[in-house]
Amino acid sequence: MKKIPHLVRIGTCSWKYASWKGILYSEEVGNNYLAEYARHYDTVEIDQWFWSLFPGNKVVLPKPEVVGKYVSSVPKNFQFSVKVPNSITLTHHYSQNKKIPLIKNPFFLSNELFDDFYHLLEPMKEHLATLIFQFEYLNKKKMPDQKTFQENFSKFISHCPPGINYSVEIRNPNYLNEEYFSFLKSSDLSHVFLQGYYMPTIFSLYKKYRDFMENFAVIRLMGGDRSAIEEKSGGNWNQIWESKEEELDRLADMMKDLIIKKVRLFVNVNNHYEGSAPLTIARIVSRL
Repeated sequence: MKKIPHLVRIGTCSWKYASWKGILYSEEVGNNYLAEYARHYDTVEIDQWFWSLFPGNKVVLPKPEVVGKYVSSVPKNFQFSVKVPNSITLTHHYSQNKKIPLIKNPFFLSNELFDDFYHLLEPMKEHLATLIFQFEYLNKKKMPDQKTFQENFSKFISHCPPGINYSVEIRNPNYLNEEYFSFLKSSDLSHVFLQGYYMPTIFSLYKKYRDFMENFAVIRLMGGDRSAIEEKSGGNWNQIWESKEEELDRLADMMKDLIIKKVRLFVNVNNHYEGSAPLTIARIVSRL
């Protein structure tokens, strides 16, 4: 892959896709996709441990043997972006039925559960780029207001282990204001720029709050209508199904500006963004 600035790392969201054979993986990839992945990229986002909260308040955390396998599969300079379990970031259990009462998640912002999770990641500590706290859209039933969210999260993060890059992905567009970015800066937290879903474009957001970006940032390229691109691809993530040329041009400009500011940057690309994360990464790198 073309050499990119040392402050930037670009990788994919997860890596276990058989349809990347011929693009990223050899036909003889075997069952350790990560080891072959790490020959091409120096970072990846681990999404699988996010899905941790189940009915009956059952919580499933990473298995030590899986953490160990991931660490042994990558070289020393490899970095993981790890999404914190949703058993910590969900205020309530997921529910498709809007007519029934919400069920509170007793582990929301639990420092005890977070400590258990972090302890399991101990073998991965030298490979940790950041821990990402992904919050869903917080309506008034789940969170009264932005101030309450920031107070709750501030109390929680003040008891988390120091020396770790903590990044926050919030999906309330109305929270993305000067007060929020000031809160992140004062709490030594990093912002996750989420491109896709119903969120405002990251480019206008970055332009408005550029001065708050100092040390570390994450960009997650997720795409729009997941069901539409899934139907087009049929689950084969081996070609560009929805080209985003103009967005990639703007992304490259944003990345170059962050490099000038000497901000350490991680870009995590999802298949749903254009149709094939490895091909999108090649298109990004060519612009740098």
